[in-house]
Amino acid sequence: MNYSIIKNEKLLDSFIEWLPELQEDECYYLCLFARSKYAKNEDGSNKFPHIKTDKAQLKRVTVHKKSLLKDKIRQMECAFGSYKTKDNEDIPQEALALYITPNPRNQKKAMFQLMKRLIDMQIANSSGFNIHAEAMSAIQKSKSRTVYIDFDLDIENLSLGTIKAIIANHVNLDAVNFLKTRGGFHILINPEKVHVEYKNKFYQGIQSIKGIDQSGDNMIPVPGTSQGNFIPYFEF
Repeated sequence: MNYSIIKNEKLLDSFIEWLPELQEDECYYLCLFARSKYAKNEDGSNKFPHIKTDKAQLKRVTVHKKSLLKDKIRQMECAFGSYKTKDNEDIPQEALALYITPNPRNQKKAMFQLMKRLIDMQIANSSGFNIHAEAMSAIQKSKSRTVYIDFDLDIENLSLGTIKAIIANHVNLDAVNFLKTRGGFHILINPEKVHVEYKNKFYQGIQSIKGIDQSGDNMIPVPGTSQGNFIPYFEF
């Protein structure tokens, strides 16, 4: 038996098509997490106490061509038990959640950031570090350009209609994509489509909405893939 990450191939294909085309030196960054909050008993207690953190990184990869993204995800669907905790316990299927940076990463920026990081570590005579992990972290932090500004609305019981009515007070809706997730919505705004009357105030306005947890250059759950026992999707 293998882990199952791709749950709805049609939704995934549509999402891949939605992502911006990559330019020279750009890539996408994906991370597969084990999230303990998705593995709960009915009473709310942790079903799998061997998962010590809410976001345990299982696998981090980069994708240099948008067309190869689905292949990279399939490679993560390895045999059950291949993902383990630090205590060598199997990661359960229901804890899996795949995330991506919708804004491309810049490898040149990452290269310079990594060089500085390694020099600082050498000066400090650091030990026990992992160069691959340092390189992946540098890529994650090196945004190339802002295609989407993301606002994470962490409220489960609001309807799309209600959310649209709230967001419409701050920005024109044709600049917005609404990604339904297990815990609420990710509200993704293309700044190039924002009307001039909202340009200088939409960010602060949306950030002030009750329930907005994070904003800016966030990672988002990948539509069509596993997020606990939920499948994220764009809602229109």
